[in-house]
Amino acid sequence: MRTTSFTPGRIARVVALASIFALSSSLLVAERAQRSAIPAKADARTVAHVLDRLGFGARPGDAARVQEIGLAAYIEQQLYPERIADGALISRLSEFPTLTLSASELSKEYFNPATQARRQAQQQQAAQARAQGNDPAMTAGTPPPPPQATPEMRMLQQQAQSPVNELMQAKILRATLSERQLEEVLVDFWFNHFNVFIGKGQVREFLTEYERDVIRPNVLGNFRTLLGATAHSPAMLFYLDNFQSSSPNGPQMNLNQMARTMDPRLTPAQRQQLELRLRQNPSQQQRPQRGLNENYARELMELHTLGVDAGYTQQDVVEVAKILTGWTIDRPQQGGGFIFRPQMHEGGSKTVLGQKFKDDGEKEGERLLDMLAAHPATAKHISFKLAQRFVADEPPQALVDRAAKKFLDTKGDLREVTRTIITSPEFFDAKYRSAKVKTPLEFVISAARATNAHIVNAQPMVQALRELGMPLYGAQPPTGYSMTADAWVNTGALLNRMNFAVQMLAGGQPQRMGGPGRNGQGPPDQPQRQLGGRQGRGALDPRPGQLQRGPIQVDVRNLAPDTSAETIDKVIDTVLGGQASDGTRQTIARASTPQQLLALALGSPEFQKR
Repeated sequence: MRTTSFTPGRIARVVALASIFALSSSLLVAERAQRSAIPAKADARTVAHVLDRLGFGARPGDAARVQEIGLAAYIEQQLYPERIADGALISRLSEFPTLTLSASELSKEYFNPATQARRQAQQQQAAQARAQGNDPAMTAGTPPPPPQATPEMRMLQQQAQSPVNELMQAKILRATLSERQLEEVLVDFWFNHFNVFIGKGQVREFLTEYERDVIRPNVLGNFRTLLGATAHSPAMLFYLDNFQSSSPNGPQMNLNQMARTMDPRLTPAQRQQLELRLRQNPSQQQRPQRGLNENYARELMELHTLGVDAGYTQQDVVEVAKILTGWTIDRPQQGGGFIFRPQMHEGGSKTVLGQKFKDDGEKEGERLLDMLAAHPATAKHISFKLAQRFVADEPPQALVDRAAKKFLDTKGDLREVTRTIITSPEFFDAKYRSAKVKTPLEFVISAARATNAHIVNAQPMVQALRELGMPLYGAQPPTGYSMTADAWVNTGALLNRMNFAVQMLAGGQPQRMGGPGRNGQGPPDQPQRQLGGRQGRGALDPRPGQLQRGPIQVDVRNLAPDTSAETIDKVIDTVLGGQASDGTRQTIARASTPQQLLALALGSPEFQKR
């Protein structure tokens, strides 16, 4: 008979294996406990809550479909959007040819022709002025007058607007039509986190590529990959000026050399004109390079990674800026991509957050991104913002801590961090339901989804967001748009939301909801057109079974065939998820038409929250 001898080494191995088994078991139990926060049988309110938080709100029939497959299965589907068919959306997006073009193609085919036509017109205008002995270029401080717009210039300018217009309409359609709702929410979230402003210079030329190739593929991927993609993006490099940041100790360039470097499209005649100006202004012949720019370095630490309270200093910002010198754009005015230019890089060693970086060119920046992405402060900052988006303006600290731990344990796996938050007990806690106020984007999209609107043309929705104070891609500061209620709750904003609801239900035609009656009591006046037009039947009150004409089509009679008590209950169930205060019910009950009934539901306090 064989006996087993328990030597000290074997005993130690057994104890180690037992410890590993116990730890694994406890982790599994903890994971199962966390997953159990998803109700096995979810009631209507819980389903509505999930559809509001993981997406842009429910469409008619969505709640029933989620209950049929189960809430856990639905959440798992949304976490793997690549597995979800999205044929209807793909078909609609095929209408926009610019969405698939590179920045260089957009620059060549859309943006540069308009720029070149404007320059040619300016040259012709300057030549005429010189012939008359009145050259504005010779007059210090006198900018040349803008050239007169010819029909060809107007056509080219309209063409140059196509990429921007198509990108904005595509964003509306994606958010409204996509079955991959969580992905669309996260694309909006991460674009906002790594915000760039469409109104700054050439950012608009890089914007399509930025959202498509930098943000969208990485929203459920690895944070370090996403961070690196934004750091190399021409849109970010241009927006925060890092493409101009260079060593103050580098070589100097005269104005002509700088012009050739920044704009290789200059014609011989244009270069000759610059040389003439240099000869006439000797003091401008030598100009230092732009020098160190701290804009991106500061936002990289304060907004993108560590957060404002992470304990870094102004000197850390300066050192980060030095590390990132030379990270620039190749031929920016031709839609070029990222390039590292060693001649712009600040040599020597640098120290950031106590860590020393040796002189190593482009690799310094990569090591810096590695350090920032793995920092515990970054884990907390990212987890806080995700919890703020999905749970509450002031998310519970315990949830943030768990999500931050998941971030560090998985080395920044954003799918798992997101899963931790949206399957947590806090996410499903009743006190956090309807705790978030919708941003204008969330309101506009959820209104279209709640009414099952058919969007023939998304331009009225794009315009509505401008009027509501949230133009698409239009956040000028690096902070992006606020996710908290204080930025969006005021009387004027709520009235504008009601007006949008009226306009949408009128087919996207300009409309306005009037105020209360003479005594301040009773229902709002009949909606009126802002820009004139026929009143009465038509867009405001479509015949039964017909969609109203216009860029946004809603089958009003299908949603609300009349204004009866039964219809009011139906609208509250379908549009408001079954939740309406006594005051909201009384207001809706005053509606005199189905159109008005739906508009009042969309304008109700309950619909402004998610």
